[in-house]
Amino acid sequence: MNEMTQLERFRSEIPRPGLDDLRGQQDRLLAAIADPTPAGPTRRPRVPGRLRLGLAAGLVAVAASAAAVAVITPGPSAPTVIHTMPASAEEVLTTAARRVDEFPELHPKPGQFLVFESRTMDPAEVNDAAGHHRFLSRSERKVWLPVEGDSTGGFLESQALEPRPYPGWPIPSHAVTSPGRSGPEKLADFDQRAEHLRTDYAYLSRLPTQPEQMYRHLYTGLGSGPEADAEAWNRVGGMLAEAYLPRAQRAALFRAAAAIRGVTTVDSAVDAAGRTGVAAARANPGLGIQEEYIFDPSTYRYLGRRSVVSDAAAAEAPLGTVLTSSALLKVTVADQAPEVAGR
Repeated sequence: MNEMTQLERFRSEIPRPGLDDLRGQQDRLLAAIADPTPAGPTRRPRVPGRLRLGLAAGLVAVAASAAAVAVITPGPSAPTVIHTMPASAEEVLTTAARRVDEFPELHPKPGQFLVFESRTMDPAEVNDAAGHHRFLSRSERKVWLPVEGDSTGGFLESQALEPRPYPGWPIPSHAVTSPGRSGPEKLADFDQRAEHLRTDYAYLSRLPTQPEQMYRHLYTGLGSGPEADAEAWNRVGGMLAEAYLPRAQRAALFRAAAAIRGVTTVDSAVDAAGRTGVAAARANPGLGIQEEYIFDPSTYRYLGRRSVVSDAAAAEAPLGTVLTSSALLKVTVADQAPEVAGR
């Protein structure tokens, strides 16, 4: 008798775990994925004697069903890509998820507008008779976005702020203008985003409230690998900047984002308004930048985002340079859009 035959005989003497036993293990695994923070001292669960040898085989099936498998089919001829939500190790986002109930909740209604007030900084490039110029353009903006509908139904009012130099480039004279306000005006003439990239409140409020399903949503239409992870991370930012989610979806988004591969913590990050917070970040090696989402260090309210050079050669800027930043200052609800000249 060889060892494999003996092992098979031993295994045949052990009753296989019942469906109720496996479901109990599945429920515990799903609970751990949804909230990995233990509520109290961890105790090792007792495993009934009849399960001890049969449990290994049973847990394989349980783990597969409990790991939030997302099946993405990019097209009829493309191979199926399976995304499994891994355990989260990023604490900023998971803490933010736990504390969403501490903030007042907005309840916008159809026909109303969400109003976002923010401060931004972005790279600007200009070609003129004097040559090629780069600088960092800054502004304060106020955006009205319909509760239901894309950005073509939105309006923008902005005020220019003094620009800042792009590393290694002087600020061109025509970029230094006296601060002035423009608008309100129409925000966009077209919006060609796919349905799954919508960020209006009506759509976001219908998204999943379970982290595993939100994780699947972030990867809709994506393949696998670092590029897919980078795009999923960018989609998180699109749902935070000038977008508003109900508490349940917001908590699910934070937990799902925390599980994206490559996400790390930055202990100190400054938003466009000069507020210092902690950030969840992910490097994009192809662009040579690190995208950071910043949270208040005490309340874990979302403050803003910034992109920081992580590879000087790829980004063509010194290491550590902040190229873009934003600060979400205020979110309110309005019954109507502002008056626009000629509208």
